[in-house]
Amino acid sequence: MRERLVERTCAWCGEPVAYGGRDRPPRYCSAAHRRRGWELRTAQERAERPVDDGGRDRAPVREVVQRTVVLQEAAQAPPAPRPALRLSGQPYTLPEDAVEWAEAHAALRRNVTHPQIYPFREQVAQACERAALALRAGVPELTQPEPDGP
Repeated sequence: MRERLVERTCAWCGEPVAYGGRDRPPRYCSAAHRRRGWELRTAQERAERPVDDGGRDRAPVREVVQRTVVLQEAAQAPPAPRPALRLSGQPYTLPEDAVEWAEAHAALRRNVTHPQIYPFREQVAQACERAALALRAGVPELTQPEPDGP
């Protein structure tokens, strides 16, 4: 009985490699796979050496990270003045003549218990008193009075 090697598989990719019967049987299908196999074998041998001889350190890798965060505070513009609205939701406009002013004061008297007016009745009363004093004196107020707190 006689045995003869006819083919084997590439040690890198597993493809079949033909053997003609002369010399040593090939282990790889191409020079590129032979080079990759050599690189892998020698890399493993180098990694197994002691660290002082160029081997790989088995300790886990530690990283120190420095993080700097720079915050810039944006200057905020003051909020735009909100237009005054009437109780009906319509934009507020000043009365244009004495009749309209009298009607506005009459509407204030009728709505003094309205939920949007009642909590501020003292401030409204003080504003009306200052307006009445200015009307009687004939001189408008030059400065805006400080709102009185509760």
